Amino acid sequence: SILANSLLRSQPEVDEEKVGIMGVSWGGVITSTVMGIDSRFAFAIPTYGCGHMADAENHWGAALGENAFYREVWDPLHYLPRAKMPALWFSWPEDHHFPLDAQAASYRAMSGDYMVSLLPGMKHSTPASWNPPDSYAFAKSVVRDGRPWCSQIRTRVNGASLEVVFSSLKSLDRALLISTTDTGFTGSREWIESPARLQRSDGQWVVTAKLPKETTAGFVNVKAGDLTASSEYVELESDTGATNAILERRYGDSAFKIGRASCRESVGGWGGGGGGGGG
Repeated sequence: SILANSLLRSQPEVDEEKVGIMGVSWGGVITSTVMGIDSRFAFAIPTYGCGHMADAENHWGAALGENAFYREVWDPLHYLPRAKMPALWFSWPEDHHFPLDAQAASYRAMSGDYMVSLLPGMKHSTPASWNPPDSYAFAKSVVRDGRPWCSQIRTRVNGASLEVVFSSLKSLDRALLISTTDTGFTGSREWIESPARLQRSDGQWVVTAKLPKETTAGFVNVKAGDLTASSEYVELESDTGATNAILERRYGDSAFKIGRASCRESVGGWGGGGGGGGG
């Protein structure tokens, strides 16, 4: 990938400031690694593949769990803190290879700005990753406007209510909550879509949704025509469902914070299983 970047950039007809990288499946793992090594890429689109796979509750975890070379050298989490180019983390909640918590650990480890797009029913294949317009719109936005067209500003969980604030260069027209009451490997859970409220306030887009009873994990999707932007994946751990938590990410800044507050002596936690820093 690094040599291919050098080759492309050497061609007189290629604008070297607009060369990005996209990898599908294990190519997404390679992309997740290379984006923290070769800073010349204008953008990166890891599709399905990500880091933090040694602890995955599937065949990859079984294969890599005791592999010290992967854990100590090849896990993309070692390199992602140096990834500063904008990235689109592109996948779907039902993926049986790369779970959402591993993906979340990966994008939260980045230093640069990132966008998440999770398409229910997308499937896992090269055509399934290339056919949707989302990767092309992201790349165009970065090379034209210098940033992803949509970015999450804040996620707040307050009891049975979820609120997500987005900044978007495009007008948003609808929002959905995608949630589950199941536990275990994310690709094996049943994911339910339910309506969410979308409103514009002070130049930002605010999504509010009521979490179904016994929700264990979820995220919000907002739509701009055929394009989808997702909030960060969050897992909830609460015996009473009275969880208070805040996740905030300021665009254009490396600030990232997670706040937890107890409510009825019950403390909620965020999933993702690791990852340092944040975009």
